[in-house]
Amino acid sequence: MAALMEARGLHRHFGGLRAVDGVDFRLEQGEIHALIGPNGAGKTTFVSLLSGRLPVQSGSITLAGEDITRLPAHARVKKGVAYTFQITSVYPRLSVFDNVALAAQSAGARDLAPAVAAALARVNLTGLDREMAGNLSYGHQRLLEVAMGLALQPRVLILDEPTQGLAAGEIEGFKALVRSLVPQTTVLLIEHNMDVVMDLATRITVLNFGQVLATGTPAEIRANPAVQEAYLGGHDD
Repeated sequence: MAALMEARGLHRHFGGLRAVDGVDFRLEQGEIHALIGPNGAGKTTFVSLLSGRLPVQSGSITLAGEDITRLPAHARVKKGVAYTFQITSVYPRLSVFDNVALAAQSAGARDLAPAVAAALARVNLTGLDREMAGNLSYGHQRLLEVAMGLALQPRVLILDEPTQGLAAGEIEGFKALVRSLVPQTTVLLIEHNMDVVMDLATRITVLNFGQVLATGTPAEIRANPAVQEAYLGGHDD
């Protein structure tokens, strides 16, 4: 059966640095798939290739069987690939409503108010629509960023280090939010917090030196000697 999103033989080099070096990857419909690996493993470069923020040097990317390898990022958004960034990418001088409305508008929504309300309700930010985004707490800004992603009505939502900077209570709420997104939305999670990864992920792919070291269930990854040596045994991402 065809994967929802599939990468084959992806390469992206920067001079002599092989940031992504022949990566094969499958994202199945309705799963939460975590991408982990040490610093410099190529995770952010890889998802930048998937989202179109960086061009692929060689290899291919398909979405529901359609080749999207050469599509720019904005065209992939319209196809259903949304990427929320490692650093919050909200517009601090706009209201919460306007931040989400911009995303909904770019996805082609004609009636913005219900689209914004639905996205804010998904992340428990109802009632904060008139707040200036820059005045929100850091945790709420991360949730707003997810709401912006959801307003794009994505088939694939890529979350890059979403729990970074969140308090323990906020992380629990975030995990509940991610679980609520599937199976309607498929989630690719780049995350350094291994407790979050092991708790949320259906499957995990481990990158190391730009290559896939292992893919499997959380139990399989935890038990993998190569993963333990490269990453779980003390490297902090």
